Amino acid sequence: MTDWNSPEVLASEAAAFLRLQHVLAGLYFWEFAVSFPFDWKFISGKQRFRWPLIFYFAGRYCLLFAMVGLLVELNVTSEIDCKSLLDFLQFAGNAAVGLASINLAIRTMAIWAQTKFVVIPLVILILGHWTLIFQGVAGQSRWVDGSGCVIISTNSTILSAMFIYSMTFDFIVLALAAYKLYDRSAHSQIVKLLFHDGLVYFTIAFMSNIVTTTFMLLNLNSVMNSMFNVPAATASTVVACRVVRRLFKYTSKAPQIYTGFETEAAASKAPVRSHIAFAVPRSQVDTQGVEIEMSSEVTTAYDDSKYNHSTV
Repeated sequence: MTDWNSPEVLASEAAAFLRLQHVLAGLYFWEFAVSFPFDWKFISGKQRFRWPLIFYFAGRYCLLFAMVGLLVELNVTSEIDCKSLLDFLQFAGNAAVGLASINLAIRTMAIWAQTKFVVIPLVILILGHWTLIFQGVAGQSRWVDGSGCVIISTNSTILSAMFIYSMTFDFIVLALAAYKLYDRSAHSQIVKLLFHDGLVYFTIAFMSNIVTTTFMLLNLNSVMNSMFNVPAATASTVVACRVVRRLFKYTSKAPQIYTGFETEAAASKAPVRSHIAFAVPRSQVDTQGVEIEMSSEVTTAYDDSKYNHSTV
């Protein structure tokens, strides 16, 4: 039987950990660079900034700073405050996971037209998630000459609870969105996009989180407990941000997007609005943004050659 705490095994795992984190950092830097033109549109003011994008930008840049800090920790040659750096890395990485879940939750709130019985429970779940995220900053690390910063211990119980919570939360959010969209998936391309991207996000995030949680619960040693934290955060953040960008690029074809559902407002034909909006170019329209709106009937039709919409 393998002695997971033997010096030889720990040294081998530390070398594997080092290589894995460098590969992930390179992949994320590449992903960040190729998608930066989207960010620049808002930074430069070419696109109108809307509040849901706060979580998109926060997630991307939390993980970016975490990757930079991780490379510093793995490659520094002079003594540094390892404990403070580890605390920052744990918080930034865990925050990226939490922000990815928020991005998915916001989409679901929009799909349900910000109905209170959906929004309030989701907000409570988000607050619970972030309670675990803040408590997860409890690892111990110290400087070892010749080895650099070495992780001594991590709070695997809290961290595993956080990842289990993330999986459960993402499943609830996906289930709510799927319930609202499933029977209407043939009505519009935007509905199909929301449903497909939500399912892809959940699948990738769930698989990466379950691997991380499994090794944390096994508690083999401090290295293995942290081995797959960065892959999980990276996968969740990349997919969540791509989902946001895909939706924006799709909806930016027109200033208003409507998806129709049967409601009590059907008699009056009055649309139920959701003000969770993505931006559109200022030069194209003078509206407040691109809105995902829920109405009593389908007011927008898509086909291969033509787009028709009504404005408010």
